[in-house]
Amino acid sequence: MAVTPRGCGCDSKYPVVPGHEIAGIVKEVGSNVQRFKVGDHMGVGTHVNSCRDCEYCNDSFNGVDVDGTIAKGGYSSHIVVHEGYCFSIPENYPLASAAPLLCAGITVYASMVRHMMNQHGHMAVKFGKTFGLNVTIFSTSISKKEEALWSQKIVEMMAHPIGLALVKSVDFIIDIASGDYPFDPYMELLKLVEFWSCMKTFSGSVTGGTNDIQEMIDFFASNGIHPMIEIIPIQSANEAVERLLKNVVIYGFVIDIENSLK
Repeated sequence: MAVTPRGCGCDSKYPVVPGHEIAGIVKEVGSNVQRFKVGDHMGVGTHVNSCRDCEYCNDSFNGVDVDGTIAKGGYSSHIVVHEGYCFSIPENYPLASAAPLLCAGITVYASMVRHMMNQHGHMAVKFGKTFGLNVTIFSTSISKKEEALWSQKIVEMMAHPIGLALVKSVDFIIDIASGDYPFDPYMELLKLVEFWSCMKTFSGSVTGGTNDIQEMIDFFASNGIHPMIEIIPIQSANEAVERLLKNVVIYGFVIDIENSLK
């Protein structure tokens, strides 16, 4: 596959070529490949190999093998991957938009689907809106309010107390914020299950299985959902890191590998 854009996975050490969340175009296929042909648009997520013979892999690879090989090579011009870990991207869906879905997107999507949010009513918000949910954003930057038009409400995280009006007002919380901050006040926002006092569930989500990822890509494409991204050349990577450290990045960076390495 010829790599065009790619998202995260840049925290590897030399001499490895880092990078997962890879999107590109198929340039060659092996003699046993059945799912792809030359010219297809495809993506690669966080894993590129596993034993393919255990309860976690199973016939559909719809799991995360504890011995799975983490994807690398997103910063290179080409990458070779087993077709079982490649995902079809509709040709009418931008490759740059598809790249962030393959790790960040599936982490949110798998969590929401696993807890059946879609039956009750940044990407977490778009998923929620498409599922028909009422969405409230908690952010350290209230300046994002004008950009969060697809949510019903935005609340500043640093505001203490959060407010009695919000207590027991939400069914589900997705915490995608990094850093050290008190989480207890947010637990108070969760509604109580009617038949059992204080019945609440706490769980984590790292990624999703291969079936989940393909389902998510198709969901995004069919509903016209596009993550908000900033496309940069690889030559601007150091500047991008500095902006991350200064917390002046609103959305995710996507590196344009194809044009950067010409």
